[in-house]
Amino acid sequence: MTDPLIDVWDIETFDPPMRELLAGHTDLLSAYHATARENLILRELSDRTSPYPTNPFAEPYSDLTDIVASAMADRTIRGWHYTRLTDAEVDRLRERGVGLSSIAAIRARLDAQVEAGAFTAETADALHAASPFLRGQNRNRSGQFWMVSHPRDVESPDVNLLLGSWGGEGVYFWLADPAHKALVASLGRARVIEIAAPLAATQHADLAAKAVMATYSRSLGSRPASNAFDLYVTEPLPASAVLAVHTEAEPSFSRLGRDFPARYTDVDIGGWDEMAAEIARRRR
Repeated sequence: MTDPLIDVWDIETFDPPMRELLAGHTDLLSAYHATARENLILRELSDRTSPYPTNPFAEPYSDLTDIVASAMADRTIRGWHYTRLTDAEVDRLRERGVGLSSIAAIRARLDAQVEAGAFTAETADALHAASPFLRGQNRNRSGQFWMVSHPRDVESPDVNLLLGSWGGEGVYFWLADPAHKALVASLGRARVIEIAAPLAATQHADLAAKAVMATYSRSLGSRPASNAFDLYVTEPLPASAVLAVHTEAEPSFSRLGRDFPARYTDVDIGGWDEMAAEIARRRR
């Protein structure tokens, strides 16, 4: 991809116009997050019988979010897709780029495995028949390719099924047959794919805005959550959008979400513990 690439969690990747936009609102960002934090502490210290404290900076903060979202809509961010693929599927991904989910795509993947000798045509038919796409989920799941905005530890429960089961949710999600579950768990290898995701091909510029605002606010000394989010593109992406494929047993795979990529830190770890300690201190 030729567009500048933004990691929504890394201020070093924000382009100069984005930094200038955020720098023009440092007082608002600091005041909003300081008030939000104090309000949460006060709520925890209260007997919960009084109204929850309001944040007088909420409305201008929301207005700023809209402005940043409009700017982010023209930008490309790095997304992370957790999956399980065969080597041949990785080769196709690198050659052809990213396709979107559909019942036809699922059928094609199953047929390719039959041709490769992974299972029989009868098994492919059974897996196809069990797909959520044929059981009321086609409208909700078709035409999408999902990612997350922040790299997650490959040991996280959030990604266990994605990494442990071949075929994606369109194949494994509603499987009931133990033999079929074991089969999809045996195919391919766990992978994490780095994707250059143009936000113009998504519906998530507002979530990206909240994430970059949180990241910038942390550089000012505030302590907001990461605002990590799920996102999906609704258009196929070219092969150039596939930035890297990390495969289980590779060092980069095991380090994901820990000390890889460079400069990444999961700022949400320990966040509530820090807040709880402040609450306990005030209660003394």
